[in-house]
Amino acid sequence: MNPIAAELNEIIREGNPHIFDMLGDVGRKLFFPKGILSQSAEAKEKAYRLNATIGIAMEKGRTMRFDSVAAAIRDLSPREYLTYAPSFGIPGLRKKWREEMYEKNPSLAGKLVSLPVVTSGITHAISVFADMWVDPGDVIVVPDMMWGNYNMIFGVRRGARLSQFPLFSSDGGFNLAGFEDALRKEAKDHDKVVALLNFPQNPTGYTVTCEEGEGIVAVLRGLAEEGVNIVVAADDAYFGLFYEEDTLKESLFSKLCDCHPRLLSVKLDGATKESYVWGLRVGFVTYGCTGSGDLTRIYDALERKTAGCVRGTISNASHLGQSIILKSMQGEKYFSEKQEKFDILKARAKRVKEVLKDEKYKDAWDMYPFNSGYFMCLRLKTVNAEKLRTHLLENYGVGLISLGDKNLRVAFSCIEEEDIRELFDTVLQGVRDLS
Repeated sequence: MNPIAAELNEIIREGNPHIFDMLGDVGRKLFFPKGILSQSAEAKEKAYRLNATIGIAMEKGRTMRFDSVAAAIRDLSPREYLTYAPSFGIPGLRKKWREEMYEKNPSLAGKLVSLPVVTSGITHAISVFADMWVDPGDVIVVPDMMWGNYNMIFGVRRGARLSQFPLFSSDGGFNLAGFEDALRKEAKDHDKVVALLNFPQNPTGYTVTCEEGEGIVAVLRGLAEEGVNIVVAADDAYFGLFYEEDTLKESLFSKLCDCHPRLLSVKLDGATKESYVWGLRVGFVTYGCTGSGDLTRIYDALERKTAGCVRGTISNASHLGQSIILKSMQGEKYFSEKQEKFDILKARAKRVKEVLKDEKYKDAWDMYPFNSGYFMCLRLKTVNAEKLRTHLLENYGVGLISLGDKNLRVAFSCIEEEDIRELFDTVLQGVRDLS
């Protein structure tokens, strides 16, 4: 093992041995190299005359560039988007994202979390998390209705097993009993259990209520108190898009991050949906835990391992994407722009619920609970979901996503409010055609 990795492991072990035990095999071996990058960082501070360490081209003291490239980007200097970004992410964005995290999650008040490490989008954040914490044969507890890419990331790439529980209970809320049963079942045969929760949820658009959120925390804390090592990942891809009063408006990460020494909370989020910048590919990995001594030492070690994983896969996330997002977050219009887009999506969600109250749909489908995010799902009663999907596409030019035999996912995020009734009327006509 590399000596730097061993040193980071010892720091983590001293601060919280349970977190060290939960690291995957790759996670234990990961480190951030001290070679060229650390020397370049040192030279950036001290080489005031000539700096010949950075692997980029310079011209007359400026970053070399094409004028045609620079002309396409306003309000940023070439050094803010053409140079390599640090594997950790640019410092200003990391600090700004954590600062806003505290503002958006009041339960974080008085708690210490790590500085976020920047990834190339949330999918990459989840993949980095998997590399750090998941070994072949490990188990990931997830709902039965989940984002399909989890299987690729955890099952195919890492060789883990997905243990699914029904997302909804019989009364239409979060299935807390099923969640706890799945955790307890897997804890009997594994040294650690990884739980992955995604709210607002893809594909259903459901977020737990405040009461359900407290129930989840109580279950996880109870298992940790019984001696189970638990890694809880909060996939907060659609964070902030909460449309109803009783919906939990915070990340579960904020309530779990100082819960118990045997519980590690990891926040996986990004600007993708929060700032409506899907193609810029900027995500974050943030850690929350408890331990003995100085927590910043544990966090520094975890950040270095995480940045080492980024370094060993993509080198660094887009400097351009990070700089654009940071400039936006620092701008005067940032919060008003977010509110404007939120109001549009909330109005669409409200319209979906209004339209689906119509009795004419009741024999064709049931509506899964939804209160947030981009999506909602229909549970079909009489026809096959894939057959209906292809029928609607080929005969009516309407595109939806089929999930299994009976479920259709509707992305109201990309449907204008005035077109929502037409959409569901067309789906109903498709059901009648096939019936």
